[in-house]
Amino acid sequence: MNVNTASQELMAKVRRELAPERLPDKIKFFVLLNAGLFVTALGIQLFKTPNHFAFGGTSGLSIVLARLFPALPVGGFMWILNLALVVLGFIFLGVRSMGWTIYSSFALSFFVSLCEAVFPLAAPMTDDVFLELCFAVILPAIGSAIVFNIGASTGGTDIVAMILNKYTSIEIGRALMLSDLGIVLAAALLFGAKTGLYCILGMILKSTVVDSAIESLNLRKVCTVVTHDPGPVRDFIVQVLNRSATEQQAVGAYTHQPSFVLMTVLTRRQAALLRDFLRKHDPHAFITIVNSSEIIGKGFRAC
Repeated sequence: MNVNTASQELMAKVRRELAPERLPDKIKFFVLLNAGLFVTALGIQLFKTPNHFAFGGTSGLSIVLARLFPALPVGGFMWILNLALVVLGFIFLGVRSMGWTIYSSFALSFFVSLCEAVFPLAAPMTDDVFLELCFAVILPAIGSAIVFNIGASTGGTDIVAMILNKYTSIEIGRALMLSDLGIVLAAALLFGAKTGLYCILGMILKSTVVDSAIESLNLRKVCTVVTHDPGPVRDFIVQVLNRSATEQQAVGAYTHQPSFVLMTVLTRRQAALLRDFLRKHDPHAFITIVNSSEIIGKGFRAC
């Protein structure tokens, strides 16, 4: 078996492996959106609600209201608050401007109510408040990161931000931070200073964890390949991995022999496939793989 035949067979095998992963964009978007909202709802029901961690947003305000009016659970108040915010969105923004925010608002309320029915908790699962705080921050942060990463939102106070952005000159971030701080202060008055301090800590940690989670989701591999035979590598990147690459002619500093440099940006799995391909087809090739979370341009983030 010659080298070209072996290369073609390896490319065909990788195509078969990659084929099941390709979902239509709309289906992938819908699946990821619901997954992110469900993870967020789990964090609210399992860790935020039993510990009265009111970090802000509709979930935090619902936790405060559920204490003041125990006839309704947190999920019930989230339905009411999100319905009120969606109505405000219709009035001030219009249906088209709301987009998936309408769905996210009601879907999150539904998932919280579902979790309340499936995982009813009258008290925290553990006696370790800090451990509970960590999960109360991490789960909603991961869920929010998944949702934000696909260009959607979790609804709720995002609608307030959209209205402020359209009609006022108020800084949105500062306005939302002040509203969250007000909810935290209300929680401190209702549940005590200890809970209030944990809420402040959670509010600070949440933004950091969300940013880290989004960065991890966006992580890509910048691959640079130095080879004397660029054709098969180029074909593998373009035809099998469905990516592009930048190719340059170079000269070895020590050998002074002509060579070629190909630079491309891939996902983790694609980078592993390229590395395995080079090991089998071009073992003398030189490859460097560097992590990057800020890739801007065609096929990645818009400029």
